[in-house]
Amino acid sequence: MELRTVFVAAAACLIVLTLGYLYRLVTGPTIFDRILGLSGFGTSTTIILTLMGCAYGRLDMFVDIALGYALLNFVGVLAAARYFERARG
Repeated sequence: MELRTVFVAAAACLIVLTLGYLYRLVTGPTIFDRILGLSGFGTSTTIILTLMGCAYGRLDMFVDIALGYALLNFVGVLAAARYFERARG
C-alpha cells in the first residue's frame, strides 16, 4: 500500500471523528462546552492539515499553514474563554 493512501485514510478517519467536536460546538449545553468543541475542532484540523501535507509531498508548506491555524485557534479560544468567564462572574 502506498504511503499517500495511508495519510489520506488517516485524514478521512480524523474528519469523521471531528464530527463529534462539531456536534459539541453546535449543541453544547453551556458556552464552555462550545468553547471545548471549538478547541478540539481546531486541534483536529491542525492534524488533518499536517497529514494532507504529508500526502501531497508539501509538508513544509502545510506545516506552516497548520502552525498558523493552531496559533489563531489557541488565541481565539483563550480570548473567548476569558471573555465569557469575566462576563459570567
